[in-house]
Amino acid sequence: MYIKEILLKMGTRTVCRVLQCRFASTAAALRPSAAEIRQQRNAVFSREQARQRALYPRIEKIEVSMHGPGLDGTLLIMNRGLSTPLSCARHLTEHHVNNSALALVDGELWPLHQPLTRSCSLTLLTFKDNDPTLVNQAYWRSCAALLGQVLETAFKDEYTVELLGTPEVPVTSGAFCCDVVLDPQLDSWTPSEESLRSLTRGALQLIHQDLPWEPLEVMPPVALEVFSHSRWKQEEVEQRASQSPKGTVTLYRCGDHVLLSGGPLVARTGLCSQYEVTALHSLGRGSWGHHRRAQGLSLPLQLQAHHTVWRKLRQRAQKPINVPAPEEAAPPSPPESAQPPPAAV
Repeated sequence: MYIKEILLKMGTRTVCRVLQCRFASTAAALRPSAAEIRQQRNAVFSREQARQRALYPRIEKIEVSMHGPGLDGTLLIMNRGLSTPLSCARHLTEHHVNNSALALVDGELWPLHQPLTRSCSLTLLTFKDNDPTLVNQAYWRSCAALLGQVLETAFKDEYTVELLGTPEVPVTSGAFCCDVVLDPQLDSWTPSEESLRSLTRGALQLIHQDLPWEPLEVMPPVALEVFSHSRWKQEEVEQRASQSPKGTVTLYRCGDHVLLSGGPLVARTGLCSQYEVTALHSLGRGSWGHHRRAQGLSLPLQLQAHHTVWRKLRQRAQKPINVPAPEEAAPPSPPESAQPPPAAV
């Protein structure tokens, strides 16, 4: 009798496994492919971008007063709703175009590709400013966004990848990070050193393409449509919109990848230089499945590290970064005091 019970239980488990595989296969067949999802997100982004640009049907001039070393007193006449801080940099020198990462517009942090909507004062920010705190934090955030983009396209189409977000961590933590849930079929997968090198190569390809991070401030219904295939992103949209004074959220597009960001990103991927994916740690079971935390290390083009220094920084970046759970974390305010860049650690 005991043997019969064992056989019955084994048979039940076998049936359950077969049914789970069938249900997973059916779900995979019903959901759109990763390429179709990227195409849909791009289409909504482009449509909203065109709508916002159409709000300025005729050319109106604005005055932009430049500030910074050697620029005080420089006045540029630009186009309202069309010209960006990068457009202003192009009226200056090649140095300003190549080295500017972010801008201050009337004291407000402003992405380099975001159109100017009024006459204003403008300061271009670089990694070598006396106080690079805001640029460093935007760079760390951008490197994490790049890591998420790599993770989303690194696996075969039959595997789902759900990006949970990029936790805000200070540069002094030693690594940027991106939380992710991979397909349940990969729950037992442990990434090898070659897997991490493959992810690094994917990031370096995007850096070599020198892609812009295009910002777009939108109302929640637009963002919800963009992320209609992601329950996590829809919750994140609602959370960020509730915390925004204007009730809006900011999207960014890099190539064919659209993401939601809690703060400004730097101008382009080409500002990254040394870049390495250092770890992919398991966080255990969470509300969305098996949570993992991918980590990486990078230095911008203007700051290079000797290979011995890089090796020490890399060892530090492999250690797990402890941050609040994504669903509990709130986007922090910009730091008020300067922190040294990674090369100075």
